[in-house]
Amino acid sequence: MIFAQNSLPPSAGNLGTICGIVLACYMLVLLLIGFVGYLRSRGTEEDFYLAGRGQGLLVTVMTIMATFFSSAAILGIPGNVYKDGVAFTLFALNLPCAGACIYLFGSRIRRIGRKRQYVTQGDMIADYYGDTPLIRLLVATIGFLYVLPYVIMQIKAGGYLAQGMFPDARTVPILGTDFGMFELGATALSIVTMCYVLIGGMRSVAWTDVLQGFLLFGGMLVAAIATMVSLGGIGGFFKEVSTLPPEALSLPGPSGTWTPWKLMTVCIFASIASLIQPGQWIRLYAARDDATLKKCSLVFAIVLPSCFLFGIMLVALGGRALFPPEVDADVILPHPFVGEFDQIVIVMIKEQLPRMLGVAGVILVAVILVAVLAASMSTADSNLHALSAVLTRDVYDRLLRPGSSQRERAWIGRVVIVGATLLALGLVNAGHDNEEFAPLKMIADLMFAAIAFACQLLPVTLDMLYIRKGTKTGAAAGMVAGIAVVFLFTPFPHALLGDTALSEKIESTTGILKALFDVGFCGFAVNCAVFALVSRFTRKLEPAHRESFSRDLIQ
Repeated sequence: MIFAQNSLPPSAGNLGTICGIVLACYMLVLLLIGFVGYLRSRGTEEDFYLAGRGQGLLVTVMTIMATFFSSAAILGIPGNVYKDGVAFTLFALNLPCAGACIYLFGSRIRRIGRKRQYVTQGDMIADYYGDTPLIRLLVATIGFLYVLPYVIMQIKAGGYLAQGMFPDARTVPILGTDFGMFELGATALSIVTMCYVLIGGMRSVAWTDVLQGFLLFGGMLVAAIATMVSLGGIGGFFKEVSTLPPEALSLPGPSGTWTPWKLMTVCIFASIASLIQPGQWIRLYAARDDATLKKCSLVFAIVLPSCFLFGIMLVALGGRALFPPEVDADVILPHPFVGEFDQIVIVMIKEQLPRMLGVAGVILVAVILVAVLAASMSTADSNLHALSAVLTRDVYDRLLRPGSSQRERAWIGRVVIVGATLLALGLVNAGHDNEEFAPLKMIADLMFAAIAFACQLLPVTLDMLYIRKGTKTGAAAGMVAGIAVVFLFTPFPHALLGDTALSEKIESTTGILKALFDVGFCGFAVNCAVFALVSRFTRKLEPAHRESFSRDLIQ
């Protein structure tokens, strides 16, 4: 994701200055919110991670939606629409699926979480299946495999956005080292995000998510309006879109990627996995009551698809009409003016708004670029906060120092946030300086499998909440099998095995499956099969335990 140095209209010559002012104001507001969150905090573990379990409708729905949409929502997803046309717009179907997931899972998770004082998803899953170290470690591992790649990607997005905001800025010497805008942007995003998470915990994260969510959704809609106006209004827009090549107006799209089966499994399983990952699970615990989550599911299912379909999707389709991709030897390439597929939203707003509105348009460009940054920060803060909870509660407290106090765990959680931020920032900067830096290349590829790893919690979630037929051994075996299957779709098997016959066989098989289905669905299918089979022949959970758990879920 590298921003092209496109020429801008004369009125956009002061974009960097305006971006700097808007960005500085935005960062200061975030830190102020973090400080206010600190003043409201009680210093306990439950307050740091769950804000006292009293979040109302506005905060709950905004923090869930802002966490759901990362920078990929306003950069990567439009890039796919720009590349594959109308076919990928059907990806928006995952949003109503996610809303239904909040309705079906949310109230039960919140209710038993309050009664039994759960903080992480590991608390609930381990409690139901016998609270063994293995179960907790497996759940924590899945959470870690989801969280870390997302934090790294959001930090990278901060670096690239800084390059886009200040394309002509010089390097800044600090302690004998020259820092470019990428390093400065990534560092600034990391430090500011880390600070307000450290200061106020869940309360600050959720409150900043409200601001970031409004910026993100407003930016989507403003960008869409600018695109339609630039193409002559609604009629002109659809006239231009109707001239797209036939393959861009039908499945599976120009690249042949989005077959009906793959779209269906992606929409269902990616959406559910994104709602049962650690950060979202914590948000379900933090809601004030069942009514809050039920209303939240309705708002989520209406607002997000609307912003998606009538916002960035329109920008990407308009961009495809104005800057059509090129085909070279059956390979689809972005228009030279666009540079990269995921730059299409940035290119469109930087080109159209200043031409339409002059200085006011430049200000709107700055606000929308900050909205993209908000999308990155709203995901980074939620995932840092969740990773802290997972490592502190499920590893430090249960395995390393059992019986530690809530206040001690809250401070250890802050240490985890600092360590995770510095680790992610170090990997991002190392990878930027050296494109062949293997660990970062693997993590970047792993990002696309992160949701698939989170999906491996779905079988145990369904069993706990509704079925209650699985066993402790079956749950562990299923998660191990699911993780192993998803692992085969990542670059790690090739890195471990090298250019061997086995490695080629794995790549060939996973390539065929990946073309047909969502990766998370492939792991889920194996996970379920192993879970059911092993549970059939292993010791059942005590009936009294299952009945007690069931009562706490529904009462």
